[in-house]
Amino acid sequence: MQTKTQLDKNYVKTKTQQLDKYYFKTKRMFLGMQGTDGLLYKVLIYGLLVGIGFVYLYPLLYMGVYSFKSLDDLLNPLVNWIPTQFYTGNYEQANQVLNFFSTLMETLYVTVLPALAQTAVAAVIGYGLARFEFKGKKIIFVLVLATFIIPPQVTLIPRYIFFNELNILGSLKAFMFPAMFGQGLNSAIFILIFYQFFRAVPKALEEAAQLDGAGHFRIFLTIALPMATPAIIISFLFSFVWYWNETYLAAIYFGDALTTLPLQLQKFVATYQKMFPAEMGLGENQLNEGIKMAGTVLSILPLLIVYFITQRWFVEGVDRSGITGE
Repeated sequence: MQTKTQLDKNYVKTKTQQLDKYYFKTKRMFLGMQGTDGLLYKVLIYGLLVGIGFVYLYPLLYMGVYSFKSLDDLLNPLVNWIPTQFYTGNYEQANQVLNFFSTLMETLYVTVLPALAQTAVAAVIGYGLARFEFKGKKIIFVLVLATFIIPPQVTLIPRYIFFNELNILGSLKAFMFPAMFGQGLNSAIFILIFYQFFRAVPKALEEAAQLDGAGHFRIFLTIALPMATPAIIISFLFSFVWYWNETYLAAIYFGDALTTLPLQLQKFVATYQKMFPAEMGLGENQLNEGIKMAGTVLSILPLLIVYFITQRWFVEGVDRSGITGE
């Protein structure tokens, strides 16, 4: 028979093992173990993601809700996030002020074509720098980097004078010519993206193509470009967005000859006051926050649609194009 002392020792040992087991389970649940994430880690990460997402989504939610508010809802302090009615009058007036569909076509005209030209030229330059050795290559590389480092305000006046001498102000050529010669908006970034991507392409593929009689141009079109699809996607999308949002250069180069939705949004208040003067009466004809928000939503709606359509390719392009530093 076990003595009392032995029974006490066994009891203590059993309790210690149970406490260790509970401690291990609790630690694994809250702090996690190898290969698993604990509850505290998940709460921290998801809380951080929700907080960051809220910061980005709040302006969109605010614009969306207020753009559907009528004047009565805007004046009623009890109506906050849920309008009392689905009011579309703000969009109707904003559509008239922006001349939306006509301006949208003009915006696509001055953004898509330069973005395509910039992407194509950046691919050619990036391939040349990555695959060929020639005198002055390092100098060209430094000049490419300099175009990105030097603030565009420094070259604005000389470039404006040069464009004026070429008589291309007031036309799309003011955007197309720099894009075609590797001097578009942030072209240096896209050249570096293609440069890094083409350097990662195995040279054995090109050597095999050369043995089959393919020239450099054919190798570029049939081997290099298809493999650079992620870089092409990311370069075009970024170019498209940057040309779309560019208002400073567009206002200087285009003047009144061409316009874009962001430019029209900048003149939204003045245009509205001309179309709906105060003499027309009070109430619905007065500019309010809901109409402003509706105009803002209309100006960014095409970009949101493009993003949702190309989201999968956009993420894959960022992951594979070399922007992440791989």
